[in-house]
Amino acid sequence: MNLSNLATRIHSRYQRSVGAWLYRQPQAMRNDRPYVSFTFDDFPESALHTGGEILRSRGVRGTYYAAFGLMGTDAPTGRIFTTRDLEPLLSRGHELACHTFAHCDSWDTGAGKFDASLEENRRALRAWSPHANFRSFSYPLTSPHPSVKRVAGRRFQTCRGGGQTHNAGVADLALLKSFFIEKSVHRPGAIQAAIAANAAERGWLIFSTHDVSDSPTPYGCTPEMFTRVLDWSLDSGATVLPVAEACDAIFKTEPKNVS
Repeated sequence: MNLSNLATRIHSRYQRSVGAWLYRQPQAMRNDRPYVSFTFDDFPESALHTGGEILRSRGVRGTYYAAFGLMGTDAPTGRIFTTRDLEPLLSRGHELACHTFAHCDSWDTGAGKFDASLEENRRALRAWSPHANFRSFSYPLTSPHPSVKRVAGRRFQTCRGGGQTHNAGVADLALLKSFFIEKSVHRPGAIQAAIAANAAERGWLIFSTHDVSDSPTPYGCTPEMFTRVLDWSLDSGATVLPVAEACDAIFKTEPKNVS
């Protein structure tokens, strides 16, 4: 390993550690069964029209983290949603959630600018549907800077990061752990092990990805892989719900007045 790669790994570990320990919102999990949620960052069109149809074929629903500033663009994760995708998403019972307006880097963006982007995304949502609110949020690109975690945690019922593991026992609602499918597409055993561990601990495993396509970007997965992960999750005995509904079920909470 060269020095540049070593420095990058050390910095990434520092980011994850600082974000994990500061401005926590610990909450005891009160569920008596395992839960799984399927989430899509950036909300590429394929996440709804392919991934969402796979979810619907099994009678379950997912969470779509949208950055309205990316709407209608061609991003590294594929063609991003437009307003015509929002009504079918909600009518099918999926959750529309927040990913900032400008897809801000969660470490390098100042807290004030980051908070302004959260507010701009809320206003964009309200312009489409005046009474709509975001309950859930995911951090774009990186682990959050503590100051960013603080402002996001004030706005949303849950904020989701990464970590490649499940939540169990006590969860930090300001930085929920999730498992990115694309990081293990060539190691399906790691995905199966994560599902088994979640079932054994009656935890909450949040799967994350971006596009779902026969020719996925490096940030997505194929329909075949997505279907396998969903079926493994259902076979484990887990209840599959969108993030906000899973949060209510697991923590026995009333919806937080957010955004």
